[in-house]
Amino acid sequence: MKLLVALLAVATSVAAACDRGATADDRRAPHGRHDARDARDDDQQAAFDRERRPDLVVATIDLHPGDVVADVGAGTGLLTIHIARAVTPGGKVVATDVDSGVLDLLAARMHDAGLDGVVERRVVPSDDPSLEAGTYDVILLAQVDHFFEDRVAWLRTALPALKPGGKLVITNRMHHRAPAMDAAEQAGLHLVRESTDVPGSFVAVFQLAAPTPPAKDSP
Repeated sequence: MKLLVALLAVATSVAAACDRGATADDRRAPHGRHDARDARDDDQQAAFDRERRPDLVVATIDLHPGDVVADVGAGTGLLTIHIARAVTPGGKVVATDVDSGVLDLLAARMHDAGLDGVVERRVVPSDDPSLEAGTYDVILLAQVDHFFEDRVAWLRTALPALKPGGKLVITNRMHHRAPAMDAAEQAGLHLVRESTDVPGSFVAVFQLAAPTPPAKDSP
């Protein structure tokens, strides 16, 4: 009987040890996956920053702390993170996309950067900006305008969301420049400044064109 009790005690001890080992492994595995994800994210961000030069984009837009920005087609937030840093403290970024899945990835990126309170995610239809009227200092279209079925209609729908004196910014590859410029003009925008410092790309800053004064009657 004593032998049986001793054997049961040993078996219980071994089982407990195995359980602690499994628990430790379980604790380690998520950290390993998390570290791997962080490394991939860091590599992706570094590659994006080298190719797309978000520092030059932000400088051309001339963002300031306190600005409210709509980042249209924000995706996983590789550019959004730079926009968010530029408008803090006091600013806000509304990051829109048609895909809720990529916005979940954006949320994780913002959380890791400590920018949760700066960036709001918003899933929107492809043909509707879904932006509040008179709210935004900047509406940013970064390599997204060529996906619009009707560029002019989209821009005209978005423009009321700008504050007085607000800016609409289009940045894209050079081969998309001509149709983007044409759509902006048809939508009633005029070009304030443009940069081609980002290799192979343009950054165009627009504002609403001043209304044409009525013609004076001849005396």
